[in-house]
Amino acid sequence: MLVAASIAIFLTPWHRHTPRVDLGERPHFLLGAMPAGRLREELQACATGPFRRSGFSIAHRGAPLMFPEHTREGYAAAARMGAGAIECDVTFTRDGELVCRHDECDLHSTTDIVTTPLNALCSTPWSGPGSQPKCCASDLTLVQFRSLRGKMDASNAAATTPREYLGGTPSWRTDLYAGRGTLMTLRDSIRLNRQLGVKHVPELKSGDTARIERTFGGQEQYAQRLVDAYRDEGVDPRDVWLQSFDERDIRYWLKEEPEFGRRAILLDDVDPGSAPPVPRLRPDELRDLHRAGLRTIAPPIGALLAVDDAGSLLPSGYARELRASGFDIIVWSLERSDLRYGVRADDFYYSFEGAGRAIRGDADLYAVLDALARGVGVKGVFSDWPATTTYYANCLIDSRDQPSPR
Repeated sequence: MLVAASIAIFLTPWHRHTPRVDLGERPHFLLGAMPAGRLREELQACATGPFRRSGFSIAHRGAPLMFPEHTREGYAAAARMGAGAIECDVTFTRDGELVCRHDECDLHSTTDIVTTPLNALCSTPWSGPGSQPKCCASDLTLVQFRSLRGKMDASNAAATTPREYLGGTPSWRTDLYAGRGTLMTLRDSIRLNRQLGVKHVPELKSGDTARIERTFGGQEQYAQRLVDAYRDEGVDPRDVWLQSFDERDIRYWLKEEPEFGRRAILLDDVDPGSAPPVPRLRPDELRDLHRAGLRTIAPPIGALLAVDDAGSLLPSGYARELRASGFDIIVWSLERSDLRYGVRADDFYYSFEGAGRAIRGDADLYAVLDALARGVGVKGVFSDWPATTTYYANCLIDSRDQPSPR
């Protein structure tokens, strides 16, 4: 059974020079361990391909399950895996250049900075065993930022040398592809995306308020700078989906840059289990956002699914409420958890699962995707390994929904 025709959100035509889609072994590895049933049969029917790019498959930071996040190498891998859009999380350097990093201050765990002389410029340098460095893009100029090498996001707090501090990659990820990690500016990512034939999904990251004020003049100017970069590069607004967790950014784009704002995505960090809890958006808040022009909201997986008494995955009450309020839904982030041995009790993305009634291992990832696609009706899925989502989309999303090459 195919998903209804409106499911894919990134539907405008692709660049004609797109790389060949190569999903690799992982989608088939996961399929091989699935329990017998209708979903497995549907997916097995697609095993020989051919596979093509899917707007349903969105690269979350590139392909960080195995490649350093927000690097040229990770972005290129995501495109080869058929992602229809690639995310650049946007922060800034000391001299005001927009760059792709998940956080303003994550360089100590995502690059080799502590092993270089630039460690001395960090807000808090690495200083020996037990130290807790804090190294920010905004500590550096663009030239200094470009001199760093990206690595898997990890650190070893017990390290006795800077080189040892770079370790700590979890066993379910890998350092096999971490030998090269080319850092990217936002403009680098825009140009690479166009070369690869994929759409743009930038997320404006929060940052130190004083530094944003000093660098840009304020939050609105920071939000405007993001739009200006795409306009200066001649990107069609229909190819850009601006994102932010900050409602102020969304409302600014809707009002001041409606061509870009109408495709804006409000990232929803609902998390009842955090301290303090982050509540879901209330019905009156949803109505107000819809009246303002917002059409797409992106909550985490854990907010959109539930498990019934029979152990089946189904849409959560919040998912039903979002759909009833007229919103398209995008979800984050698949392949960001170690599901090899089931769901851990503290797993943010699968907080709905509890006793492991529905998700007993990584072979159940397709069941999660199916519940999100055909149950919730999400329009796209952010994934740390886009090949899995591309495989599902190629099999079970109506081919008429997928863009054709020019």
